[in-house]
Amino acid sequence: MISPILSEEDISLDLVTKGKQSALSKIAIRIARRNGLDEQMVIRGLFDRECLGSTGIGRGVAIPHALLGMISSPAASLTRLAQPIDFDGPDDDLVDLIYTILWPASATSALLPARSQICRLLRASQVRARLRQARTSDEALAILEAKPVPAISTNLHTCCFEPGVLVSRHLSNA
Repeated sequence: MISPILSEEDISLDLVTKGKQSALSKIAIRIARRNGLDEQMVIRGLFDRECLGSTGIGRGVAIPHALLGMISSPAASLTRLAQPIDFDGPDDDLVDLIYTILWPASATSALLPARSQICRLLRASQVRARLRQARTSDEALAILEAKPVPAISTNLHTCCFEPGVLVSRHLSNA
């Protein structure tokens, strides 16, 4: 279930952009406004991370993300672009599906398991195909939630994997 950090209002279908910087800027502004965050800080966070290396994962998908000190809980968005763009991904495929994650800097260790779950979900060819055909944000969210994957933990303490399930443990209980 994706819904702990992604809701229907966080999904944008057929966003028109002029390229990677334009896409990241528009997505950053939208996610900042939805979550009451400083737009420039979110843009800077996404751009700074992208400068370290492309967040394109291949097959037309990118997962830009930023660790931000100003937030206490994760925020996300899913964007389907009207026209695919170059994202400097590993397979040189143009990107049209962008799942953006903003994560609290105070909970860095929990970001990797969350990103891994999203990667696994979006690597499924049938999920990507259905997202590319979705007509509404509600339909896109239903597609994401229908895939049998572990829930994305919003617990910002230590996360660990148990047989196929992501389980969050408080540091005091570990």
